[in-house]
Amino acid sequence: MVVAMSGGVDSSTVAAMLVEEGYDVVGITLQLYDHGQALKKKGACCAGQDIYDAKSVAERLNIPHYVLNYESRFKESVMDDFVKSYLAGETPIPCVRCNQTVKFHDLLKTARELGAEWMATGHYVRRIEGAGGAEMHQGIDPSKDQSYFLFATTREQLDFLRFPLGGLKKEETRALAQKYGIPVADKPDSQDICFVPNGDYASVIERLKPGAADPGEIVHADGRVLGAHKGVIHYTVGQRKGLGVSLPGDQNDPLYVLRIEPEARRVIVGPKEALLRNELTVHDINWLDADLPPEGVEAMVKLRSAQAPVAAMVLGNGKGGARVRLHEPVAGIAAGQACVAYRGSRVLGGGWIARPEVVG
Repeated sequence: MVVAMSGGVDSSTVAAMLVEEGYDVVGITLQLYDHGQALKKKGACCAGQDIYDAKSVAERLNIPHYVLNYESRFKESVMDDFVKSYLAGETPIPCVRCNQTVKFHDLLKTARELGAEWMATGHYVRRIEGAGGAEMHQGIDPSKDQSYFLFATTREQLDFLRFPLGGLKKEETRALAQKYGIPVADKPDSQDICFVPNGDYASVIERLKPGAADPGEIVHADGRVLGAHKGVIHYTVGQRKGLGVSLPGDQNDPLYVLRIEPEARRVIVGPKEALLRNELTVHDINWLDADLPPEGVEAMVKLRSAQAPVAAMVLGNGKGGARVRLHEPVAGIAAGQACVAYRGSRVLGGGWIARPEVVG
């Protein structure tokens, strides 16, 4: 079997667990971006130091280990898509794209070609056999659950994948790593976006697409021009801090980013209550349950990874998308984020939130 080894404690522990259980394990690590640059960045995954760490763990476990260079594929499918999404006024989730393309498509294909019976990862989700086949469920540790980021995993991929850590808490994983004598047992968790140093999205976008930060206007929802910005890539829906504008006179109500209009290079701001929405459209749905019926499915949906799920009706449109009607309005719904539907702990499916139609 193949274990996707990122060099972190989670995937390293998975490899050790499976070796102890008697499986014939092969470790594979992906090099996803420039090796020299990666060495300069701490807390990343799939970087120079992490490749070295994965190799050290494989040597400790006495298992074969291979490093695959997926830099060009990663740049095209993840980094370029990240830039394109931001320039379109969206708030992307590159970790989902990475799982969807590089890891659970390309790497999984390689695992099959190696003759692996299945592929294991260190993700905190559970794979449970249900009446209709394999189901994806949330990990039992709410603080580590990664199901939101894996909504795009297809039924076929889920048949081939295993997630040994889904029933563990993080401290239990680290305890196992200590037990196995894994050299990365105390290694800090990796950052979500591996190629964005210090969370500075704008600098990465400008490096990948010079001239992307064209200036424009910051406009109130009522049409008043309040100031200027240095590029829509610096803003996201729901943002309050760092706007650099305020209402004139004694109007002290805080302003929030309501939407981004990249074609006009405008950032629209207004009061918090204007952020509330009770309906949204999603596209490119991946549905893990039976087919999504047009009459709809009642579910709990997550609209951002850190937000609590809310009750909704999800109605398929027959064109690979859906309309989601929220039972209570929610603020800060951002295009480019994912809408993931749950029934209990089970992931029913999800899709990408589309930009709302601009009226007027």
